Amino acid sequence: MENNNTENSNSSFAFSKENYKLVLIGLGIIILGFILMAGGGSDDPNVFDESIFSFTRITLAPIVVLLGFGFEVYAIMKKPKSETKDEE
Repeated sequence: MENNNTENSNSSFAFSKENYKLVLIGLGIIILGFILMAGGGSDDPNVFDESIFSFTRITLAPIVVLLGFGFEVYAIMKKPKSETKDEE
């Protein structure tokens, strides 16, 4: 039973500070993509606004969102640096 206690005390978190920073950066990229998609509405419902078909909203924003999600996967899967080398 004592062996189990020592294993738990030596275990570390799955994420390091670097992982959390990368996750926040990825979240910012995703939010930027959704901001790029927003807007373009007309005040008058009888007037059609062509700006909803702009390059930014149709092409660039979805690519930015997908890159953000890809960055999130990288941030989650990245292994933290081993701290045992620093302790020696």
